[in-house]
Amino acid sequence: MSALFGTYARSPIAFERGEGVRLFTAEGEEYLDFYAGIGVMALGHHHPTLVKALKDGADRVWHVSNIFTIPESERLAERLVEKTFADAVFFTNSGAEAIECAIKTARRHFWAVGEPERVEIICFSGAFHGRTLGTIAAGGNPSYLEGFGTPLPGFHHVQPNDIEAVRAKLSNRTAAIMIEPVQGEGGITVMSEQFLRDLRATCDENGCLLILDEIQCGFGRTGRFFAYEWAGIEPDILCAAKAIGGGFPLGACLARGEVAKAMVPGTHGSTYGGNPLACTIGNAVLDEYEKPGFLDHVRDVASHLHWHLQQMAQKFPDLVVEVRGKGMIAGLKVTPPVRDLVAKVRDHHLLTVAASDNVLRLLPPLIITRDEIDEGFERMTAAFEDYRTNQPA
Repeated sequence: MSALFGTYARSPIAFERGEGVRLFTAEGEEYLDFYAGIGVMALGHHHPTLVKALKDGADRVWHVSNIFTIPESERLAERLVEKTFADAVFFTNSGAEAIECAIKTARRHFWAVGEPERVEIICFSGAFHGRTLGTIAAGGNPSYLEGFGTPLPGFHHVQPNDIEAVRAKLSNRTAAIMIEPVQGEGGITVMSEQFLRDLRATCDENGCLLILDEIQCGFGRTGRFFAYEWAGIEPDILCAAKAIGGGFPLGACLARGEVAKAMVPGTHGSTYGGNPLACTIGNAVLDEYEKPGFLDHVRDVASHLHWHLQQMAQKFPDLVVEVRGKGMIAGLKVTPPVRDLVAKVRDHHLLTVAASDNVLRLLPPLIITRDEIDEGFERMTAAFEDYRTNQPA
């Protein structure tokens, strides 16, 4: 019996090494990775730039307290500010911590400007913001809340893509609206660009903040650096993680200066957040993203991926209900139990992951090639045919 908490239904497969979009077991079996650690390994496995950065960083300073100036952290923050709407950044170890920082920042902002009653946040059905007590309350999923006592108050949930439902929930206690431009865990639900523009306008009209959770859909996954760019808007606060560290634990809460200035010394902290080693690797990740043509490549392979998804829907109308996604965060809503199909696809040495609403989720590394996508869908097609053939009559 494992000495680990039983919080995961783990596959018995263990990987010894990775290379690009492939993982290998100790026995030498090769798997195509269309999962990427739930969107974390955006640059694939064993990326030479990141390996070098890790080794070089390990030869210098791994960790110091945030009471000292950390040049690597300062540089990464400056680069993120230059590329986005933000004026300031708080680094974390994970996405959930970035969301916690965003919630605190929004509430603290209104306290600082003399509106302490503004503590409520409007969120959305199907959302996933993390596993802490605060973030499960923000997500609102009953199965994640069960057994942990009374949820943290102050969160209201409405259906996505329904601006009238949002407006109906607004009050003089509303601090912010928080949304994922593309819900990952919730079933690859894409928010329309008009809906995001309407949310921005609604926040402006009502004096509240717009918080975007781009932990899974940001950092190039939709073909833009952040997904909000497609709608031509800017948030007040944004949360990033997963791909930002290329596999090393790193997250960030980005904010406009007017909002961030309420977070003065003593209001928030993180022992490891933004330490030298993490930010060395974060800067190396950003170096790769800033190479000419990187996002052009993502958009190109994304169009190829979605062509294949449409082909799957046509070939297997009995198994596929709907194609979903934007860019390289994509999925198939299926008729069989999705975990059965994830297992069957894995039997054919292709790694995918389930999402809510019975969706087979695909999050390949952004460095994937068209040929590797072709190879992956050959395996997926074989798996779907295998599944169909072996179902009871």
